[in-house]
Amino acid sequence: QVQLVESGGGLVQAGGSLRLSCAASGRTGSNYAMGWFRQAPGKERQFVAAISWSGGITRYADSVKGRFTISRDNAKKTTYLQMSRLKPEDTAVYYCAARASAAITTTANYDYWGQGTQVTVSS
Repeated sequence: QVQLVESGGGLVQAGGSLRLSCAASGRTGSNYAMGWFRQAPGKERQFVAAISWSGGITRYADSVKGRFTISRDNAKKTTYLQMSRLKPEDTAVYYCAARASAAITTTANYDYWGQGTQVTVSS
């Protein structure tokens, strides 16, 4: 089992920045690809960003490309999502997820999920 804990969410004005963190614990000896997803009220969970085990491959949703950056520090077992130029439509609960594969996917086909952290962007 792998446990994931997100942090760093909060309230920010439009145009501002936040950095989310996802700390992994448990059976993290395998190579895991990591992803970030978000879910706004009344909407389905959607893909935001993903990163391969090595960090050499990343993918982003079109809506966040150029504004968000995903990264990871495998020594610290932590994955980050740097969010800049935030917009009100970025408001959602953000979830990190781990996939027992070195390769990434933009689908929800992940094995472990965190509990989520709220991000609210005011206009």
